Amino acid sequence: MRAHRNITLSSSMSASPTAALRSLIFASSAAGLLCAGQAMASEVPAAAADPQDSTNLGTVNVIGQPVKREPTAPEFTAPLEDTPRSVVIIPQQIIEQTAATSLQDILRTSPGITFGAGEGGQPLADRPFIRGQASANNVFVDGLRDSGGQQREVFNLEQVEVIKGPDSVYNGRGSGGGSINLSSKTPRLTDFSRVSVGVGTDSYLRATADVNHIIGDTAALRLNLMTSEGDVAGREAVDFDRWGVGAAFAAGLGTDTTVTALYYHLTSNQMPDYGIPLFTKIGVRTTDSGVLDVPYDSFYGVTARDYLTTTADAATLKIEHRVSDALTVRNVTRYGQTLNDYVVTNPGDGGRIDTGGVALIGGEYWMKRGVKSRWNPTTTLANVTDLYGEFRTGGLVHTYDIGLEVAREQNRNASYVVTTLTGAACPAPLTGLDCTRVYDPNPSDPWTGTILRGPVSRNTAKSVGLYVFDSVELGERWVFNLGARYDDYSVTGVDIVSNVPVARDGSWSFFNYQAGVVFKPTQDTSVYASYSTASTPPTIAAGDQNAGNGTGAGNLALVLLEPEETANAEIGAKASLYDGRLSLSAALFHTRRENAQVQVAPGVYAQIGEAEVKGAELAIAGNITPDWQVFGGYTWMDSELVRGAYNNINVGDPLANTPKHSASLFTTYRLTRRLTLGGGVYYVSDSFGGNQGGAGGGANRVYAPAWTRFDLYGSWDLNERASLQLNIQNAGDEEYIIRTNGVHHADVAPARQAILTLNLRF
Repeated sequence: MRAHRNITLSSSMSASPTAALRSLIFASSAAGLLCAGQAMASEVPAAAADPQDSTNLGTVNVIGQPVKREPTAPEFTAPLEDTPRSVVIIPQQIIEQTAATSLQDILRTSPGITFGAGEGGQPLADRPFIRGQASANNVFVDGLRDSGGQQREVFNLEQVEVIKGPDSVYNGRGSGGGSINLSSKTPRLTDFSRVSVGVGTDSYLRATADVNHIIGDTAALRLNLMTSEGDVAGREAVDFDRWGVGAAFAAGLGTDTTVTALYYHLTSNQMPDYGIPLFTKIGVRTTDSGVLDVPYDSFYGVTARDYLTTTADAATLKIEHRVSDALTVRNVTRYGQTLNDYVVTNPGDGGRIDTGGVALIGGEYWMKRGVKSRWNPTTTLANVTDLYGEFRTGGLVHTYDIGLEVAREQNRNASYVVTTLTGAACPAPLTGLDCTRVYDPNPSDPWTGTILRGPVSRNTAKSVGLYVFDSVELGERWVFNLGARYDDYSVTGVDIVSNVPVARDGSWSFFNYQAGVVFKPTQDTSVYASYSTASTPPTIAAGDQNAGNGTGAGNLALVLLEPEETANAEIGAKASLYDGRLSLSAALFHTRRENAQVQVAPGVYAQIGEAEVKGAELAIAGNITPDWQVFGGYTWMDSELVRGAYNNINVGDPLANTPKHSASLFTTYRLTRRLTLGGGVYYVSDSFGGNQGGAGGGANRVYAPAWTRFDLYGSWDLNERASLQLNIQNAGDEEYIIRTNGVHHADVAPARQAILTLNLRF
């Protein structure tokens, strides 16, 4: 694997220690921690077994009583079954059983969420779409916004919480599709240790350690370590190498005052992959979808030049004090830094056949490579204070939360100027030193040159949010759920537009709310209706960019428009069965986004766009029997661009990255005391690539074709402390496109891969 610097002056890359070596180091460290933990454990009373080792999706505690998974934020003032909106919680067991390593991996299990491609103004990073709305700016860790372009890991997660629908009342500015909260592993009053070492096809290696140790009666330390490397199955020359640490210390556990300190670090180096071109590259539509009919293992990058480095560091301090049943005070402070740094080959750039960037030479197509790049460090300081509790007024029970959030985000952004000094010569009539065959690209083409950082945009975003929530119980049958939030948000700084500094100065105030009513036919069932809103300031480009990092096109390079507004109406039902071991939910929703930025004339944008998504969702999670586990759902979405570009060629189109049908089901069954078998099936229908119009979009209707993939799972318990786990990802070796950006390229899904993991528990 290669290590990359922020600015690279030549193709030479200094070699980093391999993940295999780090695996040994981590395993040795973990073994030392285990031994130390076992020795110290003999000095304290024996603790109960870790409940996460249960086979029941973590829904039973150590004495066999049901434990329902709930969101971790105090803004959720009612249990999930009494919360009038769609919320999906993906537990740690599903993360581990599916062998997920990234946010994209684990969100595959929650239908209705897709990922957009990185291109141009959008960073090569996690870009989730929820209910058809770009939600990259709506990812949170432990309730605080996780700013900056990143490709996130899952080794330090307890659970993933997905809120569907407009939720600015919870999180302030954001898109109208929903948000994703990543809940970190925290210390417990239980001694346990886990080590997992996995090997697989395509040079896959991964090792993790999760150690929790009690220190005294009310304090504990938890340490999570991860290292991983490998190749991406089915993609020539695409590899990755990453390592991470999650450390947490808590004092006062089980008392009225708890202090928790957390630190997280991730370093990821990989070969960036922009997939394969669209038909616009050669000017001939070779498939109905518009994705060029090249072999799916074709890679158009240059391994001597391209790189992607992602780093993240975050330090968090949480203090929680219980004054009484009626009042608990909670304060959380975080300081974080991220870096998104890359040079990537875009097979859709470098010109098309009609602009001289592609030529048919000797019976085969040749193309000039295009280059995209980004250097984007961000720094965030945020603080949230909550006052929450429960009280009675007459015959009403109020469960409330009052909070104040303040945050400051500094964002720098630049592109690189990439100069090729020596490389693959372009055959005439093409000119230059960076060409390859369209149908047979060579990632090993020689390259030397310079990669110099260009002018830097600098922006600072400040936000203050004040919110209040109240769940009001009226008897045993009715719950009224109310919430309101006021935000003051501003951006100042300097953007670079055509190499010219342009001052930025914008501020907005917006008010959002949600209102819902829940009727409970029985104690374990509910039906609900709700209405919620969201506001999207223009500087976050509907969730695609960091705050204050949007130069825009045309008049948007000089003008900041008003926030887009999204509203959602939803009805649904929820049920908790088998003493809480199985949960079911269903919902119908209608989301409408107004004041969207659309082009009204050449180079002129205005806020007249409208888009809507109507849909239905079904979800299931838990255990049908003690031995049979299920997790999955189905989402139907009917999306439409109601009002769009000035030439109207996109009006009526489905929204980008919004498939009409998506479904997932991961299930396991314990056949014997030692053997568990199962797997997952995932389906996504055609997914339109974009609403851009012109070449590659609009009337050309580029889309990712429907796909179905199967995963297989098996686990064999060697003894009470050790098990072997086998995962076969994409067992049918399905060739499919994950997404297209509608203009330049399509991202290819990984091919079949087998992973064997040894899990040890102490």
